[in-house]
Amino acid sequence: MMEGVKGRRVLVAVDVSEQSMHALKWAVDNLQLSSADTLILCHAKRLPAAYEGLGGPGFLLTPEVSLSLEKYVDRIAEDVMNKAREICSGSQVKVEEEIVKGDARESLCEAVQKFEADFLVIGSHGYGTIKRSFLGSVSDYCAHHAKCPVLIVKKPHHH
Repeated sequence: MMEGVKGRRVLVAVDVSEQSMHALKWAVDNLQLSSADTLILCHAKRLPAAYEGLGGPGFLLTPEVSLSLEKYVDRIAEDVMNKAREICSGSQVKVEEEIVKGDARESLCEAVQKFEADFLVIGSHGYGTIKRSFLGSVSDYCAHHAKCPVLIVKKPHHH
């Protein structure tokens, strides 16, 4: 290894989905990362969709319910990071972890800038056009707004 060679900084979006773990595994297996490179595992934690609208006017979550939801979301984040660490364990690449709060689309784009990522790897959930237009695709958003190249990894469909 030559002196002064700057390693690549690859940010990988991880969540509870099979698609994100497939994207991480794909990155580890195919990007030929070396010990000079850094893999940044980024997980955006947010309340389950069923609870997001509950904070509207005239509706307050009790402190107990809020705390319970926070613990639930923290446990999910911990599980996601444990799985992701396991996938990276056989590789010589340096691994950093970032757990952010809020919407995955904006959080990932912000993390790209914070970590000065050379590129972003993200799994595709493969939603159809209708579902994607209602939910908004994280990969579409990042492809248009991230300040680095975005690699979208699709999970192969086995028939």
